[in-house]
Amino acid sequence: MPAICNDVIGVFPTRTFELRHPVFFISSRKMMDSDPPIDTSNPEVRDYLSLIRLQVLTPLSLLINIGTILVCALILHPSLGDITRSHPASISPSVPVIAAYIFALYLCQFQGSILPSLTWVDATEYHSQGRGPSPCIRKLVMAGWAIAWVFEAFLTSTILLGILTLLLIYSNLVLFVYHVPTWHRPLDLAFIHAPVRLFLILPLSLLFPYSLFVTLGHAWNPSHPDQYDRKQWEGFTYLLIVNIVGLLIVVLRRDWVWCLGATWVCISIWLKEPKPIAIYVVTIVFTVIHPLSLIAAVLTRHFTRTRQEGRIRLPPDEESDHQRSVLGGREIQADWS
Repeated sequence: MPAICNDVIGVFPTRTFELRHPVFFISSRKMMDSDPPIDTSNPEVRDYLSLIRLQVLTPLSLLINIGTILVCALILHPSLGDITRSHPASISPSVPVIAAYIFALYLCQFQGSILPSLTWVDATEYHSQGRGPSPCIRKLVMAGWAIAWVFEAFLTSTILLGILTLLLIYSNLVLFVYHVPTWHRPLDLAFIHAPVRLFLILPLSLLFPYSLFVTLGHAWNPSHPDQYDRKQWEGFTYLLIVNIVGLLIVVLRRDWVWCLGATWVCISIWLKEPKPIAIYVVTIVFTVIHPLSLIAAVLTRHFTRTRQEGRIRLPPDEESDHQRSVLGGREIQADWS
């Protein structure tokens, strides 16, 4: 065997593969002296490269997020639902209802992930909507939370949910400032604004406070259901504050997405039994108030706009203005002679 290797090596001289060949130095010098093929100092080129990266990273991060959630929810044991059921708290939700919420969220995100691949989407506008690298980071943080929750690393879970909430608040503020939602662009409203807002409602109204309560030891033993009213007032206070803020958003902005998400979360909380009476009251009340407030705000806006459009101001009469200017304001007296 060594003799065969030596014969093969002898057939191919080693100097053929030397890097010190003069042709190599000439070609490398030409490559170093030549201009780069892409001018990255051009803003349009940078936007195009950013859009290319976004077309790849956005669907990839979404697939990683969905795959991680599915593995943690369906394959691993204990799963996400099992950990939630084994650590009940005053605001613990119904697992099937939250699973349906996350499914709807992923459906909207999947539709929104193909927007950068469409030819009519402007790269600069898409980045100005807060859709730059932050969507990929948010999805990866969500995947990390699922892993931490399955392994019962509740402190890590709370930290990741806090980071996720801050990222989502930033993205929603950027959307509100640079790209105000309008019904004239329904695709942007359905696939950009709605998923980001629904994504914010989930950790802000439920996941972050629930993980925080479990981390602080404010959950009870499921084998002792008589302890279900432990630490109910802190859960009541948090839900009251968050829903009041959401109610203001619904009324002032007539935000149907926030109304839908907040109502969904409230329903998921009071469907989970047993619950303290204070949690029942605040969640059922806001389940009714959110839709009614949205309907009232829309009707008020409609009637106000109709009343303003009904006030038609007639233009001034040109003949009367001319006579008024000729007479100079003098009083016309009748001639009785």
